[in-house]
Amino acid sequence: MRAAERERLILDEAIKFFAEHGFGGQTRELAKRMGITHSAIYRHFPSKEALIERVYEEIYLSRWSPSWAGLIQDRKQPLQARLSQFYLEYVQQVFEYNWVRIFVFSGMKSFDITKRYLQIVREQIIEPACCELRHDLKLPTRDKVPLSEREVEMFWGLHGRIFYMAIRRFVYETPTPDQLDDIVRDAVRVFLDGARGLMPELVKPR
Repeated sequence: MRAAERERLILDEAIKFFAEHGFGGQTRELAKRMGITHSAIYRHFPSKEALIERVYEEIYLSRWSPSWAGLIQDRKQPLQARLSQFYLEYVQQVFEYNWVRIFVFSGMKSFDITKRYLQIVREQIIEPACCELRHDLKLPTRDKVPLSEREVEMFWGLHGRIFYMAIRRFVYETPTPDQLDDIVRDAVRVFLDGARGLMPELVKPR
C-alpha cells in the first residue's frame, strides 16, 4: 500500500474510532483494531495531537462551505429564506454519526475542536445574522450599538434548536424525523416571529 493510501486509511479509521470512544481512546487500540503496528500510525502522524488535528480538518473544516457567510448577508433574499437555506444545507453536512459524536466528545474532553468550530459559527453566522435582523428592523448598526449578549444568545438558541435534533439522533439514539426540511423551516419561522418582537428591546442606544 502506498504511503498516501495508508495515511488515508489510518485517518478514516481514526474518525470512526474517535466517534465511538472519544479522544480518550488510545492510538495503541486504534492500531490493534486496524491490524497494524502502533509505530505505523506515528510514521504518518507524529503525535496523537497531529492525528486529532487532521480529524478536525477532515470532519469539520472540509464540510464548512465558504459560501455560507455570504449567504447570510445576501440582502437580495429575505432573511427568513437565507437562514432557512443555510440551516437546510448545514443539516445536510453535519447530521452524521461521526461528526456529531466527535463534536460532543471533543467538548467533554476539553479538546479545542469544539471551541474553534463554534468560533467560526459565531463569526460567520451568528453575529452577521444579528446584524441582518437589525437591518430588517431598521435598528442601529453594530458600529453604533455593539451586539449585546442577549442578541447573540437569541441566535444561538435557533442554532441549538436545530442541532439538538442531531444530538437526539446520534448521541441519545432516540427517534427523530427522517425528513427535516419542514422542521428546519418551521424553526426559522417561529424564531424570527419571536425575535422581531424582542429585538427592539435589546438594541437601545446607550
